[in-house]
Amino acid sequence: MIAVVGATAAGKSDLAVELALRLGGEAVNADSMQLYRGMDVGTAKLTSAQMRGVPHHLLDLWDVTETASVAEYQRLGTAVIEDVRGRGRVPVLVGGSGLYVRAVLDGLDFPGTDPAVRARLEAELAEAGSGALHERLRERDPAAAAAILPSNGRRVVRALEVIEITGRPFSASLPDYRYRYAAVQIGLAVPRPELDERIAERVGRMWRAGLVEEVRALEKQGLRDGLTAGRALGYAQVLRFLAGEWTEEQARAETVRATRRFARRQESWFRRDPRVRWLPHDAPDLVSRALALATG
Repeated sequence: MIAVVGATAAGKSDLAVELALRLGGEAVNADSMQLYRGMDVGTAKLTSAQMRGVPHHLLDLWDVTETASVAEYQRLGTAVIEDVRGRGRVPVLVGGSGLYVRAVLDGLDFPGTDPAVRARLEAELAEAGSGALHERLRERDPAAAAAILPSNGRRVVRALEVIEITGRPFSASLPDYRYRYAAVQIGLAVPRPELDERIAERVGRMWRAGLVEEVRALEKQGLRDGLTAGRALGYAQVLRFLAGEWTEEQARAETVRATRRFARRQESWFRRDPRVRWLPHDAPDLVSRALALATG
């Protein structure tokens, strides 16, 4: 199978479609926010025309009130990949959610949960804020803290929960890089100044395409209460605008800033994986070089 990875706005979706068309493949989504129904504009979900007839799996599965689960994604993703392979097709995994990618490529084992520990940590999160809990995580597991944004309270709580339950660092739950399937990971490399500009342009397109209206509609479906979807890039910022906390321009500027910061985290995550084969995103022969990697 093939995985197309890299930072947001690098062009992963388009390359995945091209590879699927050339290799008789089907796309398997590995963007955690694209699993949510109705979150289309803000996640740059491909339209049916942009999919060009390529089947796309694991899109629009969850309501915005559901909390994302990597373990559940792993179960769903493994089933889809086995089905695609069983029909003689090539799975093309595509997305920038690094843990989701590894969950299906490497078969990670995810520690269980303890409702009492989780409830206590979530209460601390509500009272003290994610920054304080992230500092505690940094003291207990610097590697995990480096990989998790201080503002991502849900993941900080999960990391602290695993540490408390297992007595081991959260980062220890990620084993050595070891594929479950014969796989090739293709990373799209974009110089940082260019990526920053591409992100700003993408956010501008999302605003023009109706992101505010999309968030307003999803708010009526419970988006504001969604522990995962309500904190997604763009959606969290627009919710603050709709609540009167920010102007619309502030929400847009903060979306750009937060997305750029997130893209750096994505790059750092995928750069640590020595198996990723990097290609310039704007190479004139990008598709042929990617095909060579995929079939070599």
